[in-house]
Order: sequence, then structure tokens, then C-alpha cells
Amino acid sequence: MAHAIALFSGGLDSSLSILGLLRLGVKVTAIHFETSFGCLPVAIKAGLRSLADQYGFEFITQDIKAEFLEVLKKPTFGYGKNMNPCIDCKIMMLQKAGEVMRQRGADCVVTGEVLGQRPMSQQRHIFNLMEKRTGLKGYILRPLSALKLPPTIVETKGLIDRNRLYGFTGRSRKPQMALAKELGLSNYPAPAGGCLLTEPNYAKRLKELLSHNPEPTPNDIAILKFGRHFRLPEGNKVVIGRDQADNEGLRGFIGHETTVLEPVGVKGPLTLIIGKDVSKEGISIAATLCARYSDGRTLSEVEVSVTRNGCVVDTLSVNPSDAEAYRAFMIGV
Repeated sequence: MAHAIALFSGGLDSSLSILGLLRLGVKVTAIHFETSFGCLPVAIKAGLRSLADQYGFEFITQDIKAEFLEVLKKPTFGYGKNMNPCIDCKIMMLQKAGEVMRQRGADCVVTGEVLGQRPMSQQRHIFNLMEKRTGLKGYILRPLSALKLPPTIVETKGLIDRNRLYGFTGRSRKPQMALAKELGLSNYPAPAGGCLLTEPNYAKRLKELLSHNPEPTPNDIAILKFGRHFRLPEGNKVVIGRDQADNEGLRGFIGHETTVLEPVGVKGPLTLIIGKDVSKEGISIAATLCARYSDGRTLSEVEVSVTRNGCVVDTLSVNPSDAEAYRAFMIGV
């Protein structure tokens, strides 16, 4: 029985590649790489394990956040439209999957890539480049486009029947959706970008963060997913929740180096100032922004509480309309 190490993003294509090989009797170990920039919430990640249990393949995860951040800062092959280093990212993941392949005595590495689907990373010459850079020439199987690509070693050896693989090309997802129906796969994410680095607003925030702090903490990166972001003149960051879900998410970042602001008497956003040395001017600006995004935005005055280490240390009265002067501090939208 052939044994494949499959890159498993949780998207439609990687899922189909795995299920298609299982149908051929191939043993599959699926590996999901955690980079800080995937769109998979905990619930969906749990769904990946559920899919593995349902179809009977092994599912493992590997944390590559620190290593990936270094690649992200200076990718050899550059960025896509935003801050997505797609080629460097895939090379890194293939290299690591190749290590697992050798450790486990598996026969190939599998990806859900489709020839011609993405302009930067899923082109024939890029596939060849990836094989060269990873040292996996002949060992990278792309089941969804296999019939349009040279046979891999597992195919030439007869370990996997090439005639039962697929020849998908291009950007249309209709063939994959039809295959999903055939394989009984109904619960999968919408066919779209699954990487935060491809989102323009997120990319602006990350680029600004790295320019301000080349060595960000995991929390510095994680908080980029939430709220509206502002950079104060003194250098501290203000993050303001957009809705209740954002507010709840931001509560997880409250610590000894955060100042918490909330409007008093009206509904409004949780607002955090990230930084241990916060000036009175910085607090005043953050309070005004907090009031601007509250239900009291049309009032002439809103009270905002200021909390540190769980204790209210001050209450400010601010005019929400004054926030217009601080729009230039906003990072992205």
C-alpha cells in the first residue's frame, strides 16, 4: 500500500486530493501547518479532525509560526498582490512535509494544487522550481492535475494508478465541486483565499507592524485579526472593537501592558492601548476614538472609563467629534 504525506489546509482542493487517494486505497497522513496567518478558527480546525475520523486518515499539525515569520519578512521569491509570499510558503511546507515523508518511510508528498489556478504559485514552471528547491523531484504528487503533469515516481512504479487521477486546470472550481459531490464531501469552506496575507487590509496592518517592530510577539500578530487599529504619535497601538465578537476577542489580549477603555452609560467598543508607557495625551486620544465608535457618537460629551490591571484609574469626558483629527492615525480601514 502506498503511503502519502498530504498538505491539508482544510480547503476544498486539499480535501479532495486526500479523499481521491483514499478511494484508491492509499494510506494518507494529512499535515496542517500552523503559521498565524490561516483563516481557520478553532471550530473549523476541529472539523478537520472530524473529517479525518470520518474517512479514516491520520491528521497531524505542525507549528511553524516562528520559522514562517522569518520567511515572511524577506521572501526569496517576493510577495503576491499583498503580503503573501506564496512560493516561499509552499516551498517551506513541502520541505517540512518531505522530512515527515522520510521519517515515516512514506512514498510521496501530496498537495491540492491545481495547474493554472493561481497566477503566482500554481504554474508549471513554479512547480518545477518547487521540486528543485525542495529536493523532492518526482515525489510531489498533485492528484487534481496529475494527468496534465509528468508522472511521479509513485505513478511510474504503479503504487498509485495514474489513470484514476484527475486533469483539472484553470481557475474554475466547478470540476472540484462536482468531484466533491461524487465523493460525498458536502461540508467544506467556500472556494476562496484561506490566507490572511492575501487580504489587503490585514496586509497593511502587518506591514505597518513589521516596520514599527521587526520582532513582534505572537500577541502582536494575533491581535491584527481584530477591530480597528491606530498608531499613536508616541508609538503605542490602539485597537477598537467593531462589534460584540471583536470585543470578546480583544478581551483575550488584556494584560499588564494594556490599558482598557470603555464608554460609560452608552453601548460601545472595548478599546485597548497596547504598551506599558502610555501618556495622558495617548489616553485622551484613545478615549476620544472609543467615544467616536460608541452609540454616543452624536453627543457633545461621552464619559470613558480607563482601567489598568483590573482597576479603574480614571474617567474622562471627551467630545466624539474631536476624533476626526485622529483619522490619520488609522492603520488600514
